[in-house]
Amino acid sequence: MTDRKRASYGSWASPINSDLLLKETTALRNQMVRWDGDDLYWSEQRPSQGGRIVVCRRDADGAITAVTPPGFNARTKVHEYGGGHFAVSRGTVWFTNYTDQRLYRQERGGAPRPITPAADIRHADMIIDDRRGRIIAVREDHTTGAREAVNTLMSIDVYGEGQPITLASGNDFYSSPKLSPDGDRVAWTTWNHPNMPWDGSELWIGELDSDGRVTTARKIAGGRSESILQPEWSPTGELYFISDRNDWWNIYRARGEGDEPVSRRSAEFGAPQWVFGMRFYDFRGSDEIVCLYSEAEGTKLGRIDLNSGRLDPVQLLYSSLSGVQVNGDKAALIAGSATLAERLLVVDLESSAQDIVKVSNPAHVDSGFLSVPKAIEFPTEGGVTAHAVYYPPKNKDFEAPPDEKPPLMVRCHGGPTGSAGPSAPFEYQYWTSRGFAIVDVNYGGSSGYGREYRLRLNGNWGVVDVDDCINAARHLVNQGLVDPNRVWITGGSAGGYTVLLSLTKRDFYKAGASHFGIGDLEMFIKDTHKFESRYLDTLIGPYPERADLYRDRSAVRFADNLSCPVILFQGLEDKIVPPNQAETFVEVCKKKNLPYAYLPFEGEQHGFRQEKNIRRSIEGELYFVSQIFDFGLADAIEPVEIENF
Repeated sequence: MTDRKRASYGSWASPINSDLLLKETTALRNQMVRWDGDDLYWSEQRPSQGGRIVVCRRDADGAITAVTPPGFNARTKVHEYGGGHFAVSRGTVWFTNYTDQRLYRQERGGAPRPITPAADIRHADMIIDDRRGRIIAVREDHTTGAREAVNTLMSIDVYGEGQPITLASGNDFYSSPKLSPDGDRVAWTTWNHPNMPWDGSELWIGELDSDGRVTTARKIAGGRSESILQPEWSPTGELYFISDRNDWWNIYRARGEGDEPVSRRSAEFGAPQWVFGMRFYDFRGSDEIVCLYSEAEGTKLGRIDLNSGRLDPVQLLYSSLSGVQVNGDKAALIAGSATLAERLLVVDLESSAQDIVKVSNPAHVDSGFLSVPKAIEFPTEGGVTAHAVYYPPKNKDFEAPPDEKPPLMVRCHGGPTGSAGPSAPFEYQYWTSRGFAIVDVNYGGSSGYGREYRLRLNGNWGVVDVDDCINAARHLVNQGLVDPNRVWITGGSAGGYTVLLSLTKRDFYKAGASHFGIGDLEMFIKDTHKFESRYLDTLIGPYPERADLYRDRSAVRFADNLSCPVILFQGLEDKIVPPNQAETFVEVCKKKNLPYAYLPFEGEQHGFRQEKNIRRSIEGELYFVSQIFDFGLADAIEPVEIENF
């Protein structure tokens, strides 16, 4: 054994620094993967280029090319969260450009050309109707003068000629259009306020005429308390879909009133549809489905025999998988884990050979610096069990004094209908390799544990999440794994809401970090975008009828109770959680002389995309906790001013 240096937790030197996190990196999370014949297309977000999204192609001969040129950002604002931002057919790419939200056509080797007008009319989830020369897409129209944007399902000429055709309208939201193999039918999903798509949605089929107009339409499945995801047509023209009607999102074959589960299992074959274009399964011929399914230990790749219903796992080293697409015997998907950076992977389903096309972070890190997480369960309020993922500190070069226990970062994910897990694994290892422990909490309401678990949060947002995060930390304290006097909570968006409420309505944490979090629920529902404008009807209660609950669960109204420092990070162009949320909380802290730090970022929206701002937010939080917990840093970091501390 080599000698290890002795130093306090938090002060360990680590090779996993902000340069390693960001240099030559791309983000693949929530990006798209599509086959066009034997050519593979995908999108990637590039922090070094201001966070723009680039569509890329790998030809059948292995040559990789960036398709969308500099000056274009393939990102849609539909639902604000976007996704489903490009489509490809026969070498031609159609994509939505972020700056003007126009839909562009780009032929192979050519320049992008707009095919929709210069107006605030947005498109997402495009598919190509080659037979008729049309694009079917979700449209979000902000030009009508209506109180909310108008969402429809539209058909547009691939060159932008003529008038668009409305395929479906009248509901609040549409998603996932899919053409049958013969082109005679189109399927889609739809839902209405106050539902989110994971609460309840419907699956519809429309019959198409020769011009691509819907002549008749009928509902196939779904309702207000059944969530439908990803309709797909089999090669033989049968319709499949994902439903949570039996608590878990499983794959079904449409058979009228007798829809058949393809392979019933207590596992999630889907996830909350926060973005468009998500793909959880695809067909390999007419007799097999290649799918993703999530269980407690992570997400797996599987193969379902459609004749027997047998599910066979495909052995991979990864626990985070998304975006599966099949071409012949090859499955392309995005894969990663807590210790392996996300990568675009192609798996040969016959030989099991794996081909890594693109790695989001090419850095190599010695395993002696990588913390291996463990799924844990713990008791929480109401006598039920909740879930989390625990990461112990890990650094092969350092050890702490024998009587010291590590500080604990309590991470609460966003959504709140989301799930724990690193979007970039080295970001977690940045902390654990410096001597911090992390507990990533899947509080009640999180996805991945069935519909019943998700429903725990309904009417109880700001209660269940707050309690579960505290109880996760207490569980680790009681096991003697962490220091009870050095526990802080951090989270973004809905997770930031949990942070602020935890600091003002509970006396447990010693510090908190809110990344674009919600502080005032009444202000939020008046300012936020259409997609989430009625979300709180389910999570809190109807407004204004239950205005009392909105006030009781707004941290800004209890800021006087803040007994520890808080740092707030905010994008100044955020339309989902506008800057006034952070600014209102800051003003209260100023007025009351409460300890706080505030870092606003120009040019950032909901979630930071620019390299310099990502760096500043990560390093800023580390500097902040070093001051609160009084330990030295191994890194030279620009200080953050903590007011009233």
